Amino acid sequence: METLINTDRFSGAMRRKVRHSDGHLLISRFSDSAQLADLSEPPNCESLGRIRHFRRQTSDGWPDNSLPIDPAVKALRSPHVDVLETQLFQNAACNWRCWYCYVPFDHLSGDERLGQWKTADELVALYSSLSSRPSVLVLSGGQPDLVPEWTYETMQALRERSLDETVYLWTDDNLSNDYLWRFLSPEQIASMAAYKNYGRVGCFKGFDAKSFSFNTGAAPAMFERQFTTFERLLATGMDVYAYATFTSDCTDGVDEKICGFVDRLQAISRMLPLRLIPLEIQPFTPTLDRLDERTAAMADEIQQLAVRAWNCEIERRFTENERLMSICDVAL
Repeated sequence: METLINTDRFSGAMRRKVRHSDGHLLISRFSDSAQLADLSEPPNCESLGRIRHFRRQTSDGWPDNSLPIDPAVKALRSPHVDVLETQLFQNAACNWRCWYCYVPFDHLSGDERLGQWKTADELVALYSSLSSRPSVLVLSGGQPDLVPEWTYETMQALRERSLDETVYLWTDDNLSNDYLWRFLSPEQIASMAAYKNYGRVGCFKGFDAKSFSFNTGAAPAMFERQFTTFERLLATGMDVYAYATFTSDCTDGVDEKICGFVDRLQAISRMLPLRLIPLEIQPFTPTLDRLDERTAAMADEIQQLAVRAWNCEIERRFTENERLMSICDVAL
């Protein structure tokens, strides 16, 4: 049996690898990554950045993916779009090892040979110098909240360049730790919450403790931490959204487990399921050899069963008018 990740210990080790006391962050370099084969455009910003397109349309049976499209369009007062072009940077570490992650595991290990040390200000300078600059900047990973200072310092850098009114900042988070509160002051967190053009998404890895552990390689008990972390994020006043992945290696009782998952979300807020987008897991170059063929087929079968159960729960629990609301107008 493989050893499960000790999330707290591993988080500390990864943070030490990607954050210097002088404010430098280790950022992944795409030219050295197996991700390169999946990119639609060449890397930019000294190969530390890339263009990412977020698409609303999904596979049949899956809810449209309106994140971060609708929040960004609303914040920037832009026209409706179904494809959103963004600029993305990835930090070079993560404290979990989700088998479906499109980032190669060597680029999640804090390896200096595969990245470059930059401050948030230096990254914003690279971004601002692009000749054709997307109006949405995404801080991804890895796990960006191993270094929550990155988001706060990026906001400061955008303000100093008078870009805070014309650029929408989006970050993602695996809801695994309390580093936001541990390494930022209450005043800094309040400043983040007050930053107008900012949204963040937390990803629930699975629909129960077993699927969570299968997906992440972490101990099943960590599944519950995602809910407590999300609830704390809501309490900050930030504009917070959610993803969920529904792959698993256990076919038993999927309908009942999805029902329980939605119950747990509604224990935080009745409307929270309407701020959550289920993500269909699809193959990328770095993921092809992580599962054997039989297990991969089972995981896909289960996510299809799970999303059907999810759709039924959403229809059963919410009125048509509630379901038709824009995701960024759903009040929690």
